[in-house]
Parts: sequence; structure tokens; C-alpha cells
Amino acid sequence: MFRRQFIVAGLASSLLASAKLHAVAPGQASSDAPQVQPTNTSPPPDWVNPFPPHRVMDNLYYVGSEGLASYLVTTSDGNILINSSLEQSVPLIQASIEKLGFKFSDTKILLISHAHWDHCAGSAKIIQMTGAKYKVMTEDVPVVESGGKKDFHYGNEQSTWYPPAKVDRSLLGAEAVRLGGSTLVAWKTPGHTKGCTTWAMQMTDEKSGKICHAAIVGSPNVNPGYKLVNNPEYPTIASAYRHAFMVWKQFPWENIVFLGAHGSYYDMKTKYAKLNDGGENPFIDTAGYKAYIAEREAAFEEELKKQQAATGK
Repeated sequence: MFRRQFIVAGLASSLLASAKLHAVAPGQASSDAPQVQPTNTSPPPDWVNPFPPHRVMDNLYYVGSEGLASYLVTTSDGNILINSSLEQSVPLIQASIEKLGFKFSDTKILLISHAHWDHCAGSAKIIQMTGAKYKVMTEDVPVVESGGKKDFHYGNEQSTWYPPAKVDRSLLGAEAVRLGGSTLVAWKTPGHTKGCTTWAMQMTDEKSGKICHAAIVGSPNVNPGYKLVNNPEYPTIASAYRHAFMVWKQFPWENIVFLGAHGSYYDMKTKYAKLNDGGENPFIDTAGYKAYIAEREAAFEEELKKQQAATGK
């Protein structure tokens, strides 16, 4: 359900060329992240509050909480789940899947947006319950297999650790994951984590017949405390973020279904309220996607300048 060529050849070549630039100086940008970073042991209420599971478009469904986004892609050969969220999120995700009429046990592949506890702490439990194959961007594999202990920023903070999970397949940028006629493409959009991933897939809007492309943004945010300059744990962090923004800006699709690792990225609540009002599918929001990426890039560059000025770089 995704064109084989997808634009992978042309877009991937320019992205791989950009990746070679990842030797520039690193540092930190402001974001919409809270000033006190939530942890695996003290999640904010919206991370655990239920939210109505719903069909986004075609065979893509939302099965996450109010604040943590999880997505289900249904196929004839089983289903793909994106983001296991917190350990305590697993029963909520299972209930959401079952409310939609699908079987949790049909989860064949598990993917994540990135290797932070709020998106992958439930992975070990889901794998144990369903036998799903775990597929993760290569740079985030050591983090998930260590239960967060090898994260470049949070590795020494025990409150952010989670049950480690064995990865079945390490992914490269622009690599496809296929199941039952559906294809998702893993675009590496690093910075927030070294293997932060934006998932994309082609769909058909049943209302208009339009060909649309989901863009499930991994994260463009710079968390409190991130060092973008002189970061020995992640020397190329600044150039990694710039590479990610280049990837996001180069998506050429006319009809982008704007989604993300948190519902707040794409104003999920407002759009969900409009889902059944008879108009165009509210999740088709190319302008909103571009505006969000532009605002986040500006915030990153502003923070980078502050850190460069503070260090004399």
C-alpha cells in the first residue's frame, strides 16, 4: 500500500549525503517540553489518561493515551504497533486495540519513535505477551537493549530506566518495514535521540480518494538539560538535529497526515473532535506539519546560538 519507489531513491541519496556533515559542533534548544522532565516513575496525568481509540485514515489507528501516542497499522497478515509507551501503558494500549475490534495477540511487529521511556518502556511486556518482532533504528538499539542505561543524556538517571528488550532487526535510515501489503518507511531524524525515527506510510483517504502520506514525527524537541555544544556523549548532536530538520522539510507530499510521538505535536484533541463532522479528514494537515517543523527548527537554532554564545563557540 506504499509505492515501492516511494521517493526513497532520490530523497535518500540527498539525506545520506547530508549525513556526512555530522561532524559539526554540538549544544541546546528550547522546546515545548516541560521544565521539569517527567520520568518513568512520575509520568504526568495525560500520559496515562485514556483517550478514545480511533481510525486516523485507511488502516492506521490511534491506540495511545491522552498524551502518549501509539498507532496500530492493521494488515491481512497481522498488525504493526508503533510505540509501547510506559510499562503501565500496556493494558491501555491492549484495551484500545480490542475496542477497535482487533486482537492484541495479532501484533506481529513492534516499532518505536525513539528510545525514551515514554515511548518504549512497555516493549518488553508487549513482546512477551504477543511474540512481536522488535525493529528499532540502529543507533537506538543499544539504548533499548540496556533499558535506557546507554542513553546519551538520561543514562545515569535511574528514574528513566525501563525493562530492556532484545531487538530483532536493526533499521537503517529510509529502510522499509513490510507486512501484509502495508509498508512503513523509517526515516532517521536524529538529535532527540541518536536513532530518533519518523515513520511514514502511504494511505488513501476514503472520503476524498486522495493519496495521503502519514508522517509520524519522532521528536524535533531539545529537552531541558540537553547540551548542543561540547557534548562528549553526543559530539554531533547539533548537526544531527539539522539533518533531521532537513529530512522533515524535504518530504514532498501534497497531502500530509500530520501525526507524532505525542498528540500535542499535531493538536490531536482538536482534530479528533472534528473527525466525524462530515468535513475533510482533519488529520490531513500539510500546512500544520510545515508550520510545526519550522517553529521547532527556529527554537532549536535559537537555543544553539545561546549555548554557543555561552561557551564562546
